[in-house]
Amino acid sequence: MKISQSFNVSQPLASVWELFQDVPRVARCMPGAELTEDKGNGVYAGRLGIKLGPFSASFDGEATVSPKPDEFSGHVEGRGIDKRGGSRSKLVMDYRLEPADEGTRVTIDADLQLSGPVAQFGRAGIVNETAAILIGQFVRNVEAQFHGDGAEADAARISAGTVAWQLMKSKLFGRGQE
Repeated sequence: MKISQSFNVSQPLASVWELFQDVPRVARCMPGAELTEDKGNGVYAGRLGIKLGPFSASFDGEATVSPKPDEFSGHVEGRGIDKRGGSRSKLVMDYRLEPADEGTRVTIDADLQLSGPVAQFGRAGIVNETAAILIGQFVRNVEAQFHGDGAEADAARISAGTVAWQLMKSKLFGRGQE
């Protein structure tokens, strides 16, 4: 399933690029994510916890990050397995940064494949809406990194209640409302 998202960060391109090269710092900004090991050569091990209603999963996996500094872009490939529930995920993602009027525009194009019990929650609309909410949280955490308030993402599992509430608000009031 294809996921395309863009967002702005209110910092100059060089600063955002520098942050994106610090994978442990970026991982701390992603809700539900935990970096467990830097294996070297752009390979990282980690965990992503999710909880959707009665369904919960903790994906342990590995990702390879390949930045392209001359293009302010990069490529990520990752796989994860929920050993307890038997679900699997595979992600291929490209990202690019470009100057914007008030900072930096980040564009993400990803192909996500889900199998096993988690796939029943994997309808494209739900995944895209959930991705938009998670990216919104990610952006707030990235901005916090730059403003020095020490805020980082809670490494706790992604809550179905929080996602459902945000989905309902976005449908009722539009995306820009908090």
